[in-house]
Amino acid sequence: MSRKDAIESLFLKKPEPSVAPAADKVAARVRTGAISAMGSSLQEMAEGAKAAARLQEQLASGDAVVSLDPSKIDGSTIADRLPTDIDPGFDQLVMSIAENGQQVPILVRPHPETAGRYQIAYGRRRLRAAAKLGREVRAIVQTLSDNELVVAQGRENLDRADLSFIEKALFARRLEDAGYDRATIIAALSTDKADLSRYISVARSIPENLASKIGPASRAGRARWVALAEGLARPKAMQAVESAMQTTEFKNADSDARFTQVFRLVAKTQPKPAPKLKSWSTPLGKKAARIKHGPGNTALIFDEKLVPAFGAFVAEQLDRLYERFMETTHQGGADQK
Repeated sequence: MSRKDAIESLFLKKPEPSVAPAADKVAARVRTGAISAMGSSLQEMAEGAKAAARLQEQLASGDAVVSLDPSKIDGSTIADRLPTDIDPGFDQLVMSIAENGQQVPILVRPHPETAGRYQIAYGRRRLRAAAKLGREVRAIVQTLSDNELVVAQGRENLDRADLSFIEKALFARRLEDAGYDRATIIAALSTDKADLSRYISVARSIPENLASKIGPASRAGRARWVALAEGLARPKAMQAVESAMQTTEFKNADSDARFTQVFRLVAKTQPKPAPKLKSWSTPLGKKAARIKHGPGNTALIFDEKLVPAFGAFVAEQLDRLYERFMETTHQGGADQK
């Protein structure tokens, strides 16, 4: 008898009828059902073993990358990049994949809630490019916890295409809002506690709608984003910005140009510092002149009622006063440069 026949006779064939008491018949039916169930389980195990063997062959051959339908891959639970209407880099990526194929696989995990679907850890631009080209995307499938997913997501972005300051800030804030602890967020962004606090503070000061409209603004560093966040707290700043976002100039600009427009508008809302005022008194104690120091200028104003014609006299002495000033400060000839 062959091995196959032996297995079939043991698990799949029904027992021969025999004359037995009623109790024996019931026991026989129970044993038969259990053995049939065991046969089904063994069949499932055999199929699982075959699948595992195929995966093992893939790993042994170094071909652990699979091809997936982009429509079966969902986004990460926490977005880290800001979309932008004008992205020449993405257009170049699509052309590169069209001509040379996808060189670097994306990383996904089996969807934790929906069988047969996946969730992306990183490689969303490559996923978008594959979908746009109507082809499958090459991917590595790994079982990842939620924490491992966001850490892998953040680390890959830092290693391959660095996130801009505002993208890091929004990513940190979204992770915190989703309940991730600070240690996980620090690991995902490869940062420290002080920088993380700054990221989250800026992200909470800049409306997300505005950040999304501006985009990543990769050339705008931390200092300018911090200044923008502080400036938006001033009265009328957001009103001016909201009006600017509706203009054709803003909509047609790239991300960095949009940031510059907003930054300049907010800067204009900063109140001018009040000029510093001093007074000059005569030896008799009369306040005969006011000295006003403003941004980029100084004004000397005489009270003609108290010191008539003194202002004209000072004006005539300006050349001599300037020469003395140059001698005193050792800047001779500096104004000629």
